[in-house]
Amino acid sequence: MIIAVDFDGTCVKFAYPKIGEDIGAVPVLKRLVQAGHQLILNTMRDGDELAQAVQWFKDNNIELYGANQNPTQHTWTTSPKVYAHLYIDDAALCIPLIHPKVGRPYVDWEIVAAELEDMGIIPPIMIAFEDCKPEDFFDMFN
Repeated sequence: MIIAVDFDGTCVKFAYPKIGEDIGAVPVLKRLVQAGHQLILNTMRDGDELAQAVQWFKDNNIELYGANQNPTQHTWTTSPKVYAHLYIDDAALCIPLIHPKVGRPYVDWEIVAAELEDMGIIPPIMIAFEDCKPEDFFDMFN
């Protein structure tokens, strides 16, 4: 799948034009790429602010397929709208949000990850029993 991902309020807390604080997007975005999906940064940022967002992806070792464009789209349309199969954006209808006491709402990546797993877009995280001590297993039932 090609997945378009917003930046401010979606990958990080909203702090435009600065880069906001971490909200838990990195591990889920990495899982998407590891599952073979292509990510397009789909943001209102441009110029230096766009370059900073692209750098955030590089700094977090998350491969981007494109930034504010689908690189192959020009072969079949001249539309400026980024074509993707799925859009993850804090402004999207029904996206799960965290509403802090101060500041703007931002994406709840724990719920997004569970939804992506339920939809079969990313595999669930499996914990190997050899990584657990016996007392950890029994503590679950006490």
